[in-house]
Amino acid sequence: MLYPVQNAFRSILDLSGLWKFKVDPQKIGEKEKWYKGFDSKLDIAVPGSWNEQLEEAGLLHYVGTAWYYKKTVIPKEYSGKRILIRIGSADYNSKIWINGKIAGENKLGFLPFEFEISELVHAGEECEIVILVNNELNHGTVPQGISSSQYTDENRLREETNPPARFDFSPFGGIHRPVQIIATPLEYINKIKIDTKITGARKGEIEAEIEVADSSNTDIVILISHGGRILKNAASIKNSKVKIKTEINNCVFWTPENPFLYDLKVQIIKDSQVIDEYNLPVGIREIKIEGNRLLLNNKIIYLKGFGKHEDFSTIGKGLFLPLVVKDFELIKWINANSFRTSHYPYSEEIMYYADKKGILVIDEVPAVSLDIRFVNDETLQNHKEYIDRLIERDYNHPSVIMWAVGNEPNIVGAEEYYNGSGKKYWKDIFSYTRKLDTTRPITVPNCTRAGINDPVFEFCDVISLNRYYGWYEYPGNLESASNVLSEEMDIIFNKYKKPVLFTEFGADTLTGAHSTSVQMFTEEYQAMLLEKYIEVIRSKSYTIGEQLWNFADFRTPQHFRRVVLNQKGIFTRDREPKLAAFKLKEIWAKKVKTK
Repeated sequence: MLYPVQNAFRSILDLSGLWKFKVDPQKIGEKEKWYKGFDSKLDIAVPGSWNEQLEEAGLLHYVGTAWYYKKTVIPKEYSGKRILIRIGSADYNSKIWINGKIAGENKLGFLPFEFEISELVHAGEECEIVILVNNELNHGTVPQGISSSQYTDENRLREETNPPARFDFSPFGGIHRPVQIIATPLEYINKIKIDTKITGARKGEIEAEIEVADSSNTDIVILISHGGRILKNAASIKNSKVKIKTEINNCVFWTPENPFLYDLKVQIIKDSQVIDEYNLPVGIREIKIEGNRLLLNNKIIYLKGFGKHEDFSTIGKGLFLPLVVKDFELIKWINANSFRTSHYPYSEEIMYYADKKGILVIDEVPAVSLDIRFVNDETLQNHKEYIDRLIERDYNHPSVIMWAVGNEPNIVGAEEYYNGSGKKYWKDIFSYTRKLDTTRPITVPNCTRAGINDPVFEFCDVISLNRYYGWYEYPGNLESASNVLSEEMDIIFNKYKKPVLFTEFGADTLTGAHSTSVQMFTEEYQAMLLEKYIEVIRSKSYTIGEQLWNFADFRTPQHFRRVVLNQKGIFTRDREPKLAAFKLKEIWAKKVKTK
């Protein structure tokens, strides 16, 4: 599924704006045929979560079903074209009706989906769009869900949250990315997969695998341009697919310092006429693990950055482009070079901006806090489908240097995880992922409760650690925390002999809280903890980076240890810097000595 582009052959009608909105806690909407349209006093902005937008309507913590309704006119110029409806993401389950008829259903949040609606609409005429969204989770979904009764059954009352969740971020509901009506030619470019290689000191190679649909007797032309210079390559289509390799002399490689992007244009030619076209920015680079080092273009690179969240006041998880720009400016300001998409795929717009800005990304599926006791066949299938669709979506991005196929499995410390079921599960997941992409390392961040015997370590290319000594354990005692941290790192490395990356460490901090002594929750304590961790991490020859938790404060379910937000951000939720931000800017400005 290609990201939508507007050009001479393809058109986009963006339906962002206000939609009619109606909650359906009793799930009566389908029975009462709301999909044929409905009236409501409530409006909602799309994209955006319903939680904070409609807090005054009682929806701040709402988990359940809601309906969206909008009328629009299909442009006349869409006549004779293939017409689609596309949603960047709706969390977590959704159905779409067009003019009262079902267009399709999607059961995975955080990722785009589209349905052809050519037979359901008429160019130049009005159509009605109704979308059902449900943000409930269960054992078979990814991420998994939990209920209050399950907390009791598991004797986890101190962990109970409202709304119930197996993860520490708000289960926002809504249409979180753009809704678009798209028109393409009837014979069209369906998929483009790009592989790049460095073949010499100043030579590169682009291999493009192209798939076309509903096409016959056509040719494919690839044009790669840079600075007015155009390289042209062509091939005839056979069996709807073709691979074309193009060598580039005096090649400029993609790096964080110089995120150079070639412009790759794919055209379908029929009877000497262009009938479809698609432009794609391409960065030529290679990523690999060699010994205990992470190499980008055969040079050692050290990761400095964060875990993040798509989270902001009022909009929740909704795509908000000014915030995307602001966040990347802050990442550059603080001298970071990377982030992890914790704990789900981020918007396509963010991924393209990372390519443009030279920010390295660890791309993560939503298998967060996987509880092996409740895994079933549906869980495994959904997990694999997430991996499949994420890799298909983000494969071409040069900024994506690693896949994270989960986060903190066995956070509850269940013994059942070690009886072979955990190993069997992760072996299957890693094997499946490697069949889809052999060019990038794969990891799963490990938590303290899963410990040094976590089976993900056996299959990971990179050992990723989330540790909170000095906070959840050894609170306020940074000396003990750093000693335990150092010893555990050595034990893990000596057992698995793989490079180690820190993907989480940090401390909650109340903005404006200060102390002349070592005191948790103060801005000074956060800065000291982060500095101490970085000192320990960099003292080891096998570490490849430090990504702290978190970039900015974010909303969580209600819990006694959270004061509305998880406040481990080095920036506040509205992106004001805390004291730690200035300390990190100073530390990250210095070149890291790799051994």
